[in-house]
Amino acid sequence: MRSFYRIIDLSHHNGAVDFKKVKAAGINGVIIRTGFGVKSPKQADRRFEEYYAKAKAAGLYVGAYHYSYAKDVPGAVKEAEFMLELIKGKSFELPVYGDFEEQGTLSKFTCTAMVKAFCDRLEAAGAWAGIYSYDTFFKDKLTADIPKRYTAWVARVENVFPKCVSPDDVGIWQYSWKGKVGGISGDVDMDRCYRNFPDLMKRSGKNIF
Repeated sequence: MRSFYRIIDLSHHNGAVDFKKVKAAGINGVIIRTGFGVKSPKQADRRFEEYYAKAKAAGLYVGAYHYSYAKDVPGAVKEAEFMLELIKGKSFELPVYGDFEEQGTLSKFTCTAMVKAFCDRLEAAGAWAGIYSYDTFFKDKLTADIPKRYTAWVARVENVFPKCVSPDDVGIWQYSWKGKVGGISGDVDMDRCYRNFPDLMKRSGKNIF
C-alpha cells in the first residue's frame, strides 16, 4: 500500500515540542488530543491549543482525537459535543477521531452503537469523523461496517500491519509508540497515512469548525 504521509500523534505527555524541527525531520502531519471524557476544564488536554497553533504555523497537516471513557450512547454523544467545543473555530486537514479503548468489557452491540453515535454527532457538525482503536477492538467490539462507514485509524504497534481491518479500510496505521523525531524529547507515536486526506478535506469542505 502506498503511504501518502508520515504522521505523529501527540498529547500533553509529549511535553514541549519544536514543530519546525518536527517538520524538518520529514513529518507531514500531527493528530493532537483535544481532551478526554465529558466536558470539564480538567479534561481538556492542556497543550491542545499550543500544539494546534504551533503545528499550523510550522506548515504541518493537523488532525485531532478525543479519548473516550463512555459506557453508553448518551455518554458518547456528550463526549463528541465536548470535542466539538474544543475544536470550535479551528480547521483540520486530517480527520477528527474518537479514541475508543476503555470499552473492552462492553458488548459489540453497545460499542458499535457508541462509535456510531460519536461519529454521527461529529458529522452533523461538518466533520470527517473516524475511530481510533487497537486492531483486535475492531474485530471483537465493532461490526464489520464501521471501518467502511467511518475512517479507521488502527493501532498495531509491533510494526505488523493490522490484520483485523481490511487493508482497503485502514486510513492511518499507528505502527509504533517508540518513535524518535527531531523536536520531541522521548518516545512519540508514529503513524502512516494511506489516504490523501488534505486533498479530500479541501474537496469536501469538511473539518472546518
